[in-house]
Order: sequence, then structure tokens, then C-alpha cells
Amino acid sequence: MTHKVTPYKDSQASKKEQIEQMFDTISGNYDGLNRVISLGIDQKWRKKVIKLVKNEAPTSVLDIATGTGDLAIQFAAQILEAKVTGLDISQGMLDVAIKKAEHLSFEDRLQFLQADSEQLPFDDNCFDVITVSFGIRNFETLEKGLAEIYRVLASGGLFVVLETSVPTKFPYKQGYFLYSNFVLPIIGTLFSKDKVAYKYLCKSAASFPHGEKLNNIFKNIGFIAIENIPQTFGVATIYSARKK
Repeated sequence: MTHKVTPYKDSQASKKEQIEQMFDTISGNYDGLNRVISLGIDQKWRKKVIKLVKNEAPTSVLDIATGTGDLAIQFAAQILEAKVTGLDISQGMLDVAIKKAEHLSFEDRLQFLQADSEQLPFDDNCFDVITVSFGIRNFETLEKGLAEIYRVLASGGLFVVLETSVPTKFPYKQGYFLYSNFVLPIIGTLFSKDKVAYKYLCKSAASFPHGEKLNNIFKNIGFIAIENIPQTFGVATIYSARKK
């Protein structure tokens, strides 16, 4: 069981309710602010995720915590045989995603759905690939969400996670600490409607298990062929795993 970090520490709402509220609030400027905060490097990481998924030649892809839909749209654009579902708990984020997808030539192969990642509204074994980018640390109960992902992933199917992590080597560890604890919250406060949102995102990233710790959680759920590849000195990690 992982330590639970919530956006609004004085709120009586559940973590998933707080997450929904937070992302509804920041949805309007989420894309632009993320580009600034990550210095655009997140685009490079996402391209690697897209390559992993394309190599599977899937016919069905589920992008959980799809946010404003960037990855889901790219999957549909680049994998011509795939039907893509983007799922998120925040309708505010999905509204942005739906607007982006309007009038695209592949719009008929792309759908966005509001749902809880820990209670997925799908049958067992129905997706060839499932991805989560910068979202699993927002699950109310990580193990429950991963078990649901395992359930709806097809046998032999690929699960890919892109998530923040904490560098362990000098001087990247120290630089990450300074940036995430001082610079990033200031940027978030200046440009976001929600004063605590980016403080939460920093805190949750620092406390979330990464590397071998997260690998072991995947293993306990039942995933096999688990790999993790640190990105950009370890500030993010791409994980891949398969269902038996």
C-alpha cells in the first residue's frame, strides 16, 4: 500500500473527488503550463511511449488519465487500425480533449469517456494496449487501479506507464529538489487558478514509489516482463509490462 497524498489536506472529500476538482479547475491552462514547467521535455518522453505502442500494432488502445487527450489523439493519428479510448475522471480535462478532436479525419476511431480508473466500465481482456501518463500517482488506491487495468488488458497485452520519478545521483537529485520544491510551485501559483494544484503535483511525485519499488507492485498484481527506463537523468520513468 502506498502513502496517500491529497491535493487539499483540509478537505473531507476522498482523494479521487479532490483530484477531479483539481483537474477541473486547472484544465483550461494545463497544456501550456505543463510545457513551461517541463521545458518541453515531456513531449520527447511521450514520443517514446507512442513508439512502444505503435510497435504492438494494436487494434484497441485505452489511455487512462488521458487529461486533455494529447496521447490518445496521437495514438489514433498514427495507428491507423486502432480504436482509441481516452478515459479521465475530470470532465473539465475531457472537454478540452473533445474540442481538440473535433473534425479530425480519424474522429470516428477516437472516443473520450469520463470514468473512475479504479472501476473501469469495460469487459475483461478487451484492450491490446493500456497506457497511463502522469496519472497513476493520482489513483485513490494504486493497487486497486492496477488490478482493474490488469483485468481489462488482453492476455499478452502491453501496459505502459510514463510517470515522474526522483533522480538518485548527484547533482541531478539536488537540482531536482530545488526545482520541484521552489521553482515549480511558484510557476504554478503564478499561472494557475488553483494555488495548491502544483504543490500537490510536486509532493505526490516525490512520495510516489518509482523504479524497482513500482516494479514490485506491478509484479504483485500479476504483470510479467516488467521493465523501467529512466528518462532525462531520472526525472521521469517509462515502465512497460505485460499480462500473462
